[in-house]
Amino acid sequence: MTQSSLPVGNIVEPITHVDLPHRTDYAGKFITLSPVDPQVDVTELYECSHGSQTQEQIWTYMSYGPFDSKRSMQTWLEEGAESADPLFFTVHHLESKQRIGMVSFLNIVSDMRRLELGHIWYSPDFQRSNVNTEAMYLMLCEAFDRLKYRRVEWKCDSLNERSRAAALRLSFKFEGIFRQHIIVKGRNRDTAWYSMLDSEWTAIKKNMEMWLYQNSDRKLSLTALNTGKI
Repeated sequence: MTQSSLPVGNIVEPITHVDLPHRTDYAGKFITLSPVDPQVDVTELYECSHGSQTQEQIWTYMSYGPFDSKRSMQTWLEEGAESADPLFFTVHHLESKQRIGMVSFLNIVSDMRRLELGHIWYSPDFQRSNVNTEAMYLMLCEAFDRLKYRRVEWKCDSLNERSRAAALRLSFKFEGIFRQHIIVKGRNRDTAWYSMLDSEWTAIKKNMEMWLYQNSDRKLSLTALNTGKI
C-alpha cells in the first residue's frame, strides 16, 4: 500500500489496560468524595442547597433543581446512585463533618481515554474555599495518574462566569463556545468548552499540591502559580 503524503496525527502509544473511574471513596486532607448514598445523604444535601435565594442559585445553570421537597431530591439521588455515567459522588467536609455538595465523572469514553468533570455544586458556605480545588485534584489524580487518560474536559453554560473562572484557575484551557448547544429548562445554552491534557498534568498537579498543602496562610494564588507569575 502506498503511504499517504497527507499530514496525520502523532502515534498514540497503547496501554495494556484501560479502566473506568472507581466507585469508591477518594480521601483528601479537607474532604472525602464518596459514592452517593441517597437515604443517608439527602437531608444534609437538601438543607445546604435549599431554603434561601443564595442557596437555590446553585441550581441556576443545572438541568435539574431546585427540588420542591426533600423527597423529590431523594428520588433524583436514587436515580443518580444507579448511574455509571455520570458517576456521582457526595462531598464530605472533614472538619465540619457535613455533606456539602456533589461532583461527578461523566461522558466517560474509556477507549479514547477521555472523560469530563461535571455536575459540580457546593453549599454557598464552602464556595471560594479549598473544597473545589481538592475535589478536582482528587478526580484529576484518578483520571491521569491511575487511569492514564489523555484528556479531561470541563463544560459549562457560557453565561456561568463562576464556573468559567474556576476552570481557568485550575488551568483548564479554553477551547471555544458551542453555540446553541443544548436547551436547559426551556432556555438556550451556549456551552463553553475547556480541557486539560496528560502532558500538562505534572506541572498543574505540583501547583495544586503546593496551593492545597503548603499554603496554610493562603497567600499563594493558584492562578499565579499556574501562569508562572510567582
